[in-house]
Amino acid sequence: MRLGFLVKPLARPELKSHDSRRWQNNPHLSVSLAYLRDVFAYLAEARIGMYRISSELAPYATHPDMPQFHGQVAECAAELAEIGRLARAAHLRLSFHPAQHVLLNTPDPELAARSAADLTVQAAILDAMALGPEAVIVTHLGGIYGDRAAARARFAENYERLSEAVRRRLVLEHDDTRFGVADTLWVHARTDIRLVFDNLHHRLNNPDGLPPRDALAACLATWPGDVRPKIHFSTPRTEWMVTEGASGEQATVRQARWARHSDYVNPFEFIDFMRIAEGLRAFDVMLEVRAKDLALRQLRRDLAAYAPDLAARLEPALDAGC
Repeated sequence: MRLGFLVKPLARPELKSHDSRRWQNNPHLSVSLAYLRDVFAYLAEARIGMYRISSELAPYATHPDMPQFHGQVAECAAELAEIGRLARAAHLRLSFHPAQHVLLNTPDPELAARSAADLTVQAAILDAMALGPEAVIVTHLGGIYGDRAAARARFAENYERLSEAVRRRLVLEHDDTRFGVADTLWVHARTDIRLVFDNLHHRLNNPDGLPPRDALAACLATWPGDVRPKIHFSTPRTEWMVTEGASGEQATVRQARWARHSDYVNPFEFIDFMRIAEGLRAFDVMLEVRAKDLALRQLRRDLAAYAPDLAARLEPALDAGC
């Protein structure tokens, strides 16, 4: 089992995940790849085997009014091949999670076309890196737009219109408010798209009452036998947030929002989840927590202390104290 984190390493704040300059300064994928090489070096040092790449890796690559940025993937063919070689040599599992504006099931044809263009660029990056089928692009079903059944069907229809290169990389995740696991299973039955299980989303949005183990097993079963599935794991932010008022003013207390990710992983919830999953096929875990790599490293220490059998399953294998 590999553990992963999202985009920005917090243990090394000097590391950049992508070229974030504005268009006036001519940002480029080549700069992002130089930053990514440094991130990979940190991942190797920290013995972290999975990482979510920034969806902004190729800046403005699909902007309709900035054609000067559209050729970045082709321009960086050599650099992408080299960084892909580094990732494969390190057995590093990479993924993308497109921005919220990527909506395949939108009724707006122009937005659907722009969404497909974003996915095409991300798939082209993973292909240019020569990564295997574990390197995926995770998306959501999108909006309901007043008709759940039509929204699901529209996703399936637009998915089938995507290029083979995109369909080969794209996987589908249920969300915390609109579409649950049963909805994604409906889409899978019609498209064969692989599914990603998210434990917190399932807790927040499970209108069909699927037991967690059954929902997890159903999502894992959508992956080919020779490709290890991945899931998302997070725990809710439970703290009450207190805003101190000015002198003489009453402080404001804001209630916790259960859909908000916690800073660190609650290790006991993670251990309980993994116990529920015993006997199912192996999978990797992307941690969606605010402390990112700091939380991942803390979870490894917690597993070593409270669930050594789970710690022994981690990849890459860790020395004591890591």
